[in-house]
Amino acid sequence: MKVIICGAGQVGWQIARHLSGERNDVTVVDSDPDLVRRATETLDVQGVAGFASYPDVLDRAGARDAEMIIAATHSDEVNMVTCQVAHSVFGINRKIARLRSQSYLTAIYSDLYRRDHMPIDVVISPEKEVAAAALQRLSAPASFDTETFMDGMAHLLGITIEDECPVVNTPLRQLSDLFSTLRAVVVGVRRDGTLFAPEAKDQLFVGDDCYVFCHRDDISRTMEIFGKTVSKQERVVLVGGGNVGLAVAKALEADPRRIRTKVIEKNRRCAERAAEALERTIVLNGDGLDATLLAEAGIARADAMLAITDDDKTNMLTCVRAKAEGCQYVIALINDPTLVPLMTPLGIDAYINPRATTVSSILRHIRHGRVRAVYSIGDAEAEVIEAEVLSTSPIAGKTVSEIDFPEGVLIGMLRKGDKVIRPLGKTRIEEGDTIAVFALAEDVPEVEQLLQVSIDFF
Repeated sequence: MKVIICGAGQVGWQIARHLSGERNDVTVVDSDPDLVRRATETLDVQGVAGFASYPDVLDRAGARDAEMIIAATHSDEVNMVTCQVAHSVFGINRKIARLRSQSYLTAIYSDLYRRDHMPIDVVISPEKEVAAAALQRLSAPASFDTETFMDGMAHLLGITIEDECPVVNTPLRQLSDLFSTLRAVVVGVRRDGTLFAPEAKDQLFVGDDCYVFCHRDDISRTMEIFGKTVSKQERVVLVGGGNVGLAVAKALEADPRRIRTKVIEKNRRCAERAAEALERTIVLNGDGLDATLLAEAGIARADAMLAITDDDKTNMLTCVRAKAEGCQYVIALINDPTLVPLMTPLGIDAYINPRATTVSSILRHIRHGRVRAVYSIGDAEAEVIEAEVLSTSPIAGKTVSEIDFPEGVLIGMLRKGDKVIRPLGKTRIEEGDTIAVFALAEDVPEVEQLLQVSIDFF
């Protein structure tokens, strides 16, 4: 497949990395020659320096025979015009645009993106994706990472193994014997900075970060087995009242549990806008690092605090201060993945990586076969892929034990009809089943071959 990626920043680079690694013909376009050079030198891609919305630049990038264009520059308007030019001039079939401005995303203007108006097939909103990720983290406060699959019936939980974990030093195969009715599978373990897919004989040690797939109804029991207590979220403090903070606050207001929320926003105009848009939420204008303001927001009694400003270091320091003031659970928004190893030493319970959420959202729309969801783990070290099993798939009709998966691949959950089950060796995978697979990055192409039909589905 020939793909043009417009924008060679963090998101564009990661998408190019994924697609070029899967033997697609990828061309990267960016107005910054240095970013283009970085992409061409580190990835198996072609590069064109120039403005993505210019027809002659897209022509040089090979738009005449491209099958897909992904517009992920920093400008909404450039992304929109790029898709228009790709459609009107070159007839590119599939067009994906990243749009940030809330005005472009308002539901009443959605008619704007019809093919005879502004032809964009998929609109990705980083702010909406990050707000959804923040709400996910709040829903499972004892985990450092969480994502839902299979219409919310299966959850992926990131759990840090601590001293009080009852199953520490226990081989994973024994977990199946000890908890035979538990619908949970350990699919990934990060130990000493290295992520791997565990085997049945492997044990979990104190300090491991493990990724566990479990059924929605077994979340509380799974967390208990791994030594975590799940507390109710009744009081939440948000530091940052921009687009993300506002979206999270609105969602919390709509939550039937009537969570009491307070927002701290440094910029006065943003604070006033948030105060006008929110009904029950208290908005405080000031610096989230100010101990007096945190005290006024009731940080010592808060069940959770989200630091979601646009500055990574402010978010991290705010979390450290909130924890010192007595807040039980803190989440930081972190754009720079090199800062993630500092989370645990600083006592930060969870983090949200906007790049990973945006990349996951885009990948969801460009995978082969009947892929329903893709979630990128860590710094694109692994992926969880949810897909429908088609009749032409090599795994259809086979039992799990008969399928020759690569070493870095494990099945997390299997959906048959309206039932989600934990897959066993004797479980037969049939056409129409939905499968959720954990795969290390280097094994993703092989997983796609196992899930893929004979022609691409777009």
